[in-house]
Amino acid sequence: MGQCYGKTNLAPENDATAATTDETTAVVARSGEVPPSPLPGKGTPPRDSLWSSPYPHGGGGVTPSPARGTPRRFFRRPFPPPSPAKHIRASLAKRLGHAKAAPKEGPIPEEEAAAAAAERSLDKSFGYGKNFGAKFEIGKEVGRGHFGHTCYAKGKKGELKDQPVAIKIISKAKMTTAIAIEDVRKEVKILKALSGHKHLIKFHDAFEDGNNVYIVMELCEGGELLDRILSRGGKYSEEDAKVIVLQILSVVAFCHLQGVVHRDLKPENFLYTSRSEDADMKLIDFGLSDFIRPDERLNDIVGSAYYVAPEVLHRSYSLEADIWSIGVITYILLCGSRPFYARTESGIFRAVLRADPNFDDLPWPTASAEAKDFVKRLLNKDYRKRMTAVQALTHPWLRDDSRPIPLDILIFKLVKAYLHATPFKRAAVKALSKALPEDQLPYHSAQFRMLEPNRDGHISLDNFKMALLRNATDAMRESRVLEIINTMEPLAYRKMDFEEFCAATISTHQLEAHEWWEDIASTAFEHFEREGNRLISVEELARELNLGPSAYSVLKDWIRNTDGKLSLLGYTKFLHGVTLRSSNPRQHR
Repeated sequence: MGQCYGKTNLAPENDATAATTDETTAVVARSGEVPPSPLPGKGTPPRDSLWSSPYPHGGGGVTPSPARGTPRRFFRRPFPPPSPAKHIRASLAKRLGHAKAAPKEGPIPEEEAAAAAAERSLDKSFGYGKNFGAKFEIGKEVGRGHFGHTCYAKGKKGELKDQPVAIKIISKAKMTTAIAIEDVRKEVKILKALSGHKHLIKFHDAFEDGNNVYIVMELCEGGELLDRILSRGGKYSEEDAKVIVLQILSVVAFCHLQGVVHRDLKPENFLYTSRSEDADMKLIDFGLSDFIRPDERLNDIVGSAYYVAPEVLHRSYSLEADIWSIGVITYILLCGSRPFYARTESGIFRAVLRADPNFDDLPWPTASAEAKDFVKRLLNKDYRKRMTAVQALTHPWLRDDSRPIPLDILIFKLVKAYLHATPFKRAAVKALSKALPEDQLPYHSAQFRMLEPNRDGHISLDNFKMALLRNATDAMRESRVLEIINTMEPLAYRKMDFEEFCAATISTHQLEAHEWWEDIASTAFEHFEREGNRLISVEELARELNLGPSAYSVLKDWIRNTDGKLSLLGYTKFLHGVTLRSSNPRQHR
């Protein structure tokens, strides 16, 4: 699908090694290789700045196309992959219907006939308006990709009369799989449902005829964020980087609250509204996005190689995958290099899974401690330890007390867990909240204010319900985010003050990401010893953690022989609880 802004087309449609300006296109190159840029002439040495490897073994730099800073997109697998680092060309062919990319032995004629019949049976009717030609006059083409192309256009009548817009023209002939059709349908649904954020591309309408789907959106003529990164040689000052990161976090926090995970955040998918230096950015390309319920985990592998989160490759992920991608973007802005680099796609995946970002080489030794901590807390391989987009907005590197902070869906998840916890567990987290680091308090204070406490300084279930409704769009209803209120029913019969709210909305895993976690845990344990620690048997502790007798031998080491109470080790282990993988991961339609 073409992008919604004016940009010179740099790659022909059938060039298998060139990048395209198509939002949902896959770049198919020689097996496993990162395609070189089509721009430099023969013999041009690779640049050593923006895209050079931070790893000693990475070889020289690779110059990407300014239109695409990733080697290729990779797409959903309908079956478990043998390894997350295997080349995915075959699954790409399955998604897009490329027979030539199928296994070498190929289908027998009967299978080919069956595949052709299946394609003919696909329902390519979307129910969109049929009068596109009467409403818009199409101008020049500005981008082309696998599914179609993007054009300038101008409204001929109606609300958009004489207004310039961007038209994504998506070829129905190239929708050869049910997944491809569903991608188009879902992208329009998400764009239509999300509304009201200044950094989100504005959707106007969708149309169709026998040949194409037409998506009408606002025109952004300032180019991609990637173009500006390249024009600067790849490095931003911290102050300039903050301006960009704030806009990214703001719109992603909005999407996450609405129950939408983008799944393809990268510099190519942020467009500037104009060529002005202070122009706003807009998030585009929801072709790989999806609605997600608060406690849901997805399992289909999608995204772009350099920006993909480890848990996506492990096929169990949620909103935190977007946060990882923001961490990659921020790393690039601050130092001009990718944090994870290799010359092949499988090498990139291995680096994402196993390697740590380089914070030793220039310019990191001269970067502020806050900037480094910010990036590290986004690029934590344990998704439970990453900040949310809203928490990142209150991080010391970005904090501005005069800037309003949005509502965070995380507080609803944590309060729900707190309400269903045992009294002993609630006592443990209350002690932990009293050791809360100073830099965490602005986040909790802002979220408590968003709930608009009653005059007596307390909140109830109604406060949570009204806070969600005030921020609801059609996307929130589609993703069923509002249903989380039903799981918070115990709060209907009681109230919560700020102190208890802090205890309820604290994340042990996130605190563990702090360098001074041991000090936090020790201080919390002192409070717990005075106020909540009590005699507990191994059997009772196992019941608290929902464990069977096989765990008794481990749990007995958590309890002191002297008085039968939890030790410091037992307290910290108890706070973590037991993480159970979902036994029913969502299968994609």
